[in-house]
Amino acid sequence: MKTLITHATILPMTQEGLFFQGDIGIEDKKIVFVGTNRPESFLPDMVIDATGMLALPAFVNAHTHLSMGLMRNYKDSSPSLQDWLAEIFPIEEKLHTADVEAASRLGAAELIRSGTTTFADMYFFAHETAKVVREAGMRACLGLTFFGDIDDSRRRFAERLPALEQEASLASNRIRIDAAPHAIYTTSAETYRYARDFVRERGCAFHTHLSETRKEVDDCVKETGMTPALYLESLGIFTVPSYLAHGVFITDEEISLLKDCPTAIVHNISSNLKLSSGVAPVAKFMRNGLTVAIGTDGASSNNNLNMCEELHVAMLVSRLFSAGQPPLPFDMLRAATLGGAQALGLSHLIGTLEVGKEADIILVSTQATHMNPLNDPFSAMVYSLQSSDIDTVFCQGKLLMHGGILQTVDESQACRDVNKKWNALLSR
Repeated sequence: MKTLITHATILPMTQEGLFFQGDIGIEDKKIVFVGTNRPESFLPDMVIDATGMLALPAFVNAHTHLSMGLMRNYKDSSPSLQDWLAEIFPIEEKLHTADVEAASRLGAAELIRSGTTTFADMYFFAHETAKVVREAGMRACLGLTFFGDIDDSRRRFAERLPALEQEASLASNRIRIDAAPHAIYTTSAETYRYARDFVRERGCAFHTHLSETRKEVDDCVKETGMTPALYLESLGIFTVPSYLAHGVFITDEEISLLKDCPTAIVHNISSNLKLSSGVAPVAKFMRNGLTVAIGTDGASSNNNLNMCEELHVAMLVSRLFSAGQPPLPFDMLRAATLGGAQALGLSHLIGTLEVGKEADIILVSTQATHMNPLNDPFSAMVYSLQSSDIDTVFCQGKLLMHGGILQTVDESQACRDVNKKWNALLSR
C-alpha cells in the first residue's frame, strides 16, 4: 500500500523551528520520502490532500492507565492523591477482565481522536488492553503491574504474562511488554529488583510512579533515609532503561544522578494539578539534559486522555514555574512527540518524520477560527490546538482516523459498553 500526503505544512520535529511545505510518501509501514523530492516511480494507491493542514509525528502519551476511564467523573473532589486512592482501590478490587476491555476500547478512541498513536500503560488485566491495542491498530508499551511483596508479584507474573504475550505476538510488533511496579509506597524492594531483572532479561523498559507527592517523598526518607530516586538507584533500577511518571519533587541531587542514566521523566501536569500534588520542574529537567515526555495519567485523575489539552496546560504552567526560563513551544511539542519516543525507547521507529521511520503521522487542520492567523505553527500546536483540529491519524501507515472519523474503533458502542460495565460494577 502506497499513500501520498500532498501540500502539507510539515513539522518533522528534527530541528528547532524547522517547518516547510511538501509531500510525504508512505509505503506499507514506513515513510519513504519527506519534502518536495517525490520519486517519479512512486505511484500511490491513495492520495490525501493536506492543503491547510500541519503534518507532524503522532503524539506519544508516555504515562496513562487506559482503562481507568471507567472511573471518570467519580470522587473528583478528593483533596489529595492518598485520599483519592482510598476511594479508587476498593472499586478496582471489583474489576472484571471485561470491564478493562470495555474501558480500554473507550480510551483507545479518545487517544486516537486527540492524535495519539502510542501510549505507555500500567494497569490490571493488561492482556485485555493488548487485545484492544491490536484491534485498534495502535502502538503501546504495556506494563505488567506489580504490587506488594515478592511472592504476590511472582504469582501475578505467572498468571498474567502468558496471555499478554499471546496478544502481543499478534500485534505486528506494535506492543512491547514492560515491567511496571506501581510505586515505592505499594511495592517492596525485593519486588523492584525482580522487575529490574525482568527488564534486563527481556530488553524492555521499567515504568513506575516516582516523587508524585510530598508525602511520598517524606515517607521514603523516613523509611529508607533516601529520597525516592536515590532509593531506586540503590536498588539498581537505573542500570536499565526506565521512564518515571510525575517527578514533581525530584531534587537537584537526583537530577544530577538521572541525567547520566538511561531514564526519562514523564510530565503529567493535569493530574498533578487536579490532585493538588504540585508542579514538576520541567524547565529545569530540560535545561539539565533530562529526557522529558508528556503523559495524561488516567482519565479518572485528569479527567481525559487529550494530549492537545495536556500540551496546552503544560506549556502555560511551565511559564509560571520556570524562573524566567520557560521552555519554547518547540520544546514542549518535542516532549509530546520525540521526547515520548525517546522515553519509551522507540525513537528509532517514531517521534520524527524522517525517511525510514514508521509512519505514525497526524494531520492537523488549521481552518478553525482559533488557529488563525497561523503565524508560528509550533505556538499554534501548544497554545491554540484543540482535539477537534486533528483530522487524520496514521499508525504504521494505517489510517486510524480520517476526516475526523475513526476507522478502527466504534466509539458509540464503546460509550454504551462502558456505561453498562460501570453500572454493573457499582452494583457488585
